[in-house]
Amino acid sequence: MAEQALLPILYSFRRCPYAIRARLGLVASGISVALREIVLRNKPAHMLEISPKGTVPVLQLNDGTVIEESLEIMLWALQHNDPQNWLKPESGSLEEMLDLIEEIDGEFKRNLDRYKYATRYEEADPDEHYALAINELSKLSERLEKTTYLFGRGPSLADQALFPFIRQFANSDKDRFISQAPKAVQTWLTNRIEQPDFAVVFGTKWKPWSPEDDLVVFP
Repeated sequence: MAEQALLPILYSFRRCPYAIRARLGLVASGISVALREIVLRNKPAHMLEISPKGTVPVLQLNDGTVIEESLEIMLWALQHNDPQNWLKPESGSLEEMLDLIEEIDGEFKRNLDRYKYATRYEEADPDEHYALAINELSKLSERLEKTTYLFGRGPSLADQALFPFIRQFANSDKDRFISQAPKAVQTWLTNRIEQPDFAVVFGTKWKPWSPEDDLVVFP
């Protein structure tokens, strides 16, 4: 296990958009981690020990530091190495990107959850929340009608941090998304899904980790 000790440890769940976001940042930075795929109903004891909140992703660095938020994992990785300049968009600033991410993470995700998992929320009206989520997408469409990506002609942190959630929303009812979502957002989402980095973070179905398993290096 000496080799494993040299790598940060990432607890992840393949389908979770937050975990997808974190893995995209790691791929872009070229930083390798020891990947531990989890099963949500049977979370590893070590993961809960270092991060009692029990959600993925969780990254434990070599010095014991634990990073529990997906966006913070992206920023940590890209601040070490950002060859594609995701933190330096063609237009706008890092602060503006973080503001947009916070906005979509808030209201859009709130409405996505209440549409997709309506039975978990008392008095949630799925159709109302779907319409509100579509309305939130207009904030992205306004940008994407002017440029290929959210902050210019090339992908940035904002594009990569947000598209896993738009993808989750689109997949909840593909026909409805095609008929109601802004066309610019649909084109952008398709472009992001077709990029090689998404195949790296989502194309492999990892076996759930157990302590006796061999090291799984990602990417």
